[in-house]
Amino acid sequence: MRACDCSICRRRGALIHRVEEDALELLTPIDELTTYRFHTGQATDYFCPDCGILPFRRPRTAPKLWAINVRCLAGVDLDSIPVQEVHGSRLP
Repeated sequence: MRACDCSICRRRGALIHRVEEDALELLTPIDELTTYRFHTGQATDYFCPDCGILPFRRPRTAPKLWAINVRCLAGVDLDSIPVQEVHGSRLP
């Protein structure tokens, strides 16, 4: 898992794990989610329109991958997984 220190990730508290496209199974059609783009407009964040939670995003630094918010996965023991600190605040 990764914890990013950029302004938006730091505030939302997401713990991210990147996966290949075929490893993501959507239970809700993607067009039913709300999107948000910030800073350079290259990354796309996907939100539940009802509760506002960010379950995943398409990161600008790895646009062919999905960045999954591990906090949204049921049955995951977050304390048992090491967290890598990343410095998104240093990206141009």
